Amino acid sequence: LLSQFDPDNTGYISTEKFRSLLQRHGSELDPHKLEVLLALADSNSEGRICYQDFVNLMSNKRSNSFRQAILQGNRRLCSKALLEETGLSLSQRLIRHVAYETLPREIDRKWYYDSYTCCPPPWFMITITLVAFFLYNGVVLDRFVLQVSHPLYLKNALLYHPQLRAQAWRYLTYIFMHAGIEHLGLNVVLQLLVGVPLEMVHGAARISFVYVAGVVAGSLAVSVADMRAPVVGSSGGVYALVSAHLANIVMNWSGMKCQFKLLRMAVALICMSFEFGRAVWLRFHPSAYPPCPHPSFMAHLGGVMVGITLGVIILRNYEQRLQDQTLWWIFLSIYVIFVLFAIFWNIFAYGLLDLKLPPPP
Repeated sequence: LLSQFDPDNTGYISTEKFRSLLQRHGSELDPHKLEVLLALADSNSEGRICYQDFVNLMSNKRSNSFRQAILQGNRRLCSKALLEETGLSLSQRLIRHVAYETLPREIDRKWYYDSYTCCPPPWFMITITLVAFFLYNGVVLDRFVLQVSHPLYLKNALLYHPQLRAQAWRYLTYIFMHAGIEHLGLNVVLQLLVGVPLEMVHGAARISFVYVAGVVAGSLAVSVADMRAPVVGSSGGVYALVSAHLANIVMNWSGMKCQFKLLRMAVALICMSFEFGRAVWLRFHPSAYPPCPHPSFMAHLGGVMVGITLGVIILRNYEQRLQDQTLWWIFLSIYVIFVLFAIFWNIFAYGLLDLKLPPPP
C-alpha cells in the first residue's frame, strides 16, 4: 500500500503523505505503534518514513536504523502518556505497571505494552524460586530449610565447601541451600518482587545471564577472598538482579515514573542490608561444626559487582543488541578475566599458601 505513495521506489514516503494514508487506514493501526512511527518520522530532519521501518514496527522488530533514529530524534509523543489511559483490564494494568517499574522512557514503555504477550511467561525466576527451593528442600530432603545447626547442613552435595571445590557443580548448586528460614525468606521475596518484572521486560535469556553470572561470581569470590568458608544461598544471583535494577533507577531517576520509587528503593536497600548484616554476623559467630566456619558473606558482594557492571548494561539497553555496546564488551571481558583468575587461584593458590582448611564433611 505504501508503494502508491512512493512512485520512485526510494523506500521512503513523506510524513504528509503518510498522514493522509493514516486518515484512510489509521483505525487498523495500534495507537501506540502509530505514535512510535510518527516519532520516528519526526526524528528525521527530512520528514520521511522508511518503508522497512514501518514493516519492522508492524512485526514488533527494531532495526538498527530504527534504534538510531529514536535515540537521536526528539522522541516527542503525540498523545497522552500510557499512565493516563483508562478503561484497561487487570492484565493490561499489570503490564503497564511493570513497564513503569522498569523502563525510563515513555516510547519504550508503549512499545513494551503493545508487544508483550506473556508468551513465554517469566518461567526462569519462577522455576528457580519455587521448584528449586521448595520442591528440592521440601521433598528430597524432607525439610524446607537446613539450619546451620542441622546435622545435614554440611553433608549434602549442593553447598560449596573449600575441601570439595574440585566438584565444579557446587559453584552453582549452593543456591539451593539456605542457612535459616529468614535467609530463604528474604531471598525469595526479593527474587520474586524484582526478578519476575525484570524477566517480563528483558526476557529469560538476559535475566538468567545476570542471575547465573552473579551466582558464579559469588562462589568464586568466596573461594578467593574467604578461602576457608563454605557458602549457601542464592544471594549472589539475587543481589546481582536487585543491584542492577536499583542502579538503573538511579541512573535514570528523572525518567522513572514508578509510584513510590524512593520508598521502593528504601525497602529494597533495607532488606538487602538486613540480610547482608545477618550474613556477616553469622560468618563470625561461633560455628556449630568447628573447625568449619559458618557460610561466607562474600557471595553477596560478588553479586553486587556483577549487578552494577553487566547487569546495568543489560537493563539499560532495552530491546537493543548488546554486541553493539562497547561497555558491554568491556565489562564482559573483566568478568571473564575474573573467572579465569579465580579458576587458576583455586587450582594453585590453596597449595601454595598451605592453608589449613576445615575437614571435608
